Amino acid sequence: MTHEPAPGIRVARDLVLLVARIGLGIIMLGHAKLMYDFGGGLGGVGELFAQTGAPLPAVTGPANVLFEFVGGITMILGLGVPIVGVLMALNMAGAWILAHPGGLYAMDHTGPELVIAVGLLSLVLAVVGSGRFGLDHLIVGRGRRKVGPAAA
Repeated sequence: MTHEPAPGIRVARDLVLLVARIGLGIIMLGHAKLMYDFGGGLGGVGELFAQTGAPLPAVTGPANVLFEFVGGITMILGLGVPIVGVLMALNMAGAWILAHPGGLYAMDHTGPELVIAVGLLSLVLAVVGSGRFGLDHLIVGRGRRKVGPAAA
């Protein structure tokens, strides 16, 4: 038997998940824009990735910007949160290894603390899901309603 939390606690939980998703999405959108602007376009991002030693930088650089942009939007919408969350965490692991190799809180801003925090938040959201204020809940809820009465 599962214990359902009180309605007020469920609403608070879903609001916290919404705020976390929006915050993570904004961070990812901002980072994608920063890389795009700093690189002078998608081709320039490939050059930035080459400087870090990333494999296939002409492909992985632009793909990373597009993923962070699309992933940021889908996270805000609460769409595909389990999958996008895991992919964002893997992306942040790559950023830690390739672009932020400095020690924690390195004075030259190469430290990994931000990518670690973003990666961990991504994993938490991947496991917990979007909450009731995300599109995942609406899609899964409709699917359950269609399956539920037929199974009864």
